[in-house]
Amino acid sequence: MTVSFNGAHFPKTVILFAVFFYVRYTVPYRGLEEIMAERGVRVDHATLNRWVGRYAGQQAEEARRRKHPTDRSWRMDETYIKVKGEWVYQYRAVDKFGKTLDFMLSKRRNKKAATRFFARALEVNGLPRKIVIDKSGANTAGITEINRMLKRFGCPIPIEMIRIKYLNNRVEQDHRSIKKRIRPMLGFKSFASASATLEGIEAANMIRKGQLTPGLCPFAQFAELAA
Repeated sequence: MTVSFNGAHFPKTVILFAVFFYVRYTVPYRGLEEIMAERGVRVDHATLNRWVGRYAGQQAEEARRRKHPTDRSWRMDETYIKVKGEWVYQYRAVDKFGKTLDFMLSKRRNKKAATRFFARALEVNGLPRKIVIDKSGANTAGITEINRMLKRFGCPIPIEMIRIKYLNNRVEQDHRSIKKRIRPMLGFKSFASASATLEGIEAANMIRKGQLTPGLCPFAQFAELAA
């Protein structure tokens, strides 16, 4: 899937630079407006916000599908994100080396959400040998449901589930890079905006971890996703 810039009134490179700068660095929209102006691009903060909402998620989807293969030993957890004054849940998974596997914002933390996240992660990462989680009942039920589905499709060996909290430190530590980026923000005003922004942050984080095209500068890797 190629990212579409049809109808955009600015060059693709300008839009991608603004989106990448916002999701990668701790800068508010009004600060980014000033940075763009210093580079001769007059664009207001509301437009910058729309660009992130429209393009960050598309870029992240490309990053999910283009990233290098990851290890089959997974670490999965969710972290809390506030949207319009209410807590929602960013489901996240990394492999045992800390490489990003997948991510998904959910309004609920239950079996249905966990099952949907695991199915999404399997779609682009293949079948893991094992998944380490904490003692969450919802996540346990989600993996159990995925194993039932795999059995119906003829998979003879279920995914091993390990429910030991301290073994999940890898993903819990990885949450910090996401939390650090969103902490200076003034809060998300809609679920859709939060989802797109977080996906962009996750994509920039994958680039930082060297999961796409090491050797290219970070922005060049981000721009390459739209090619």
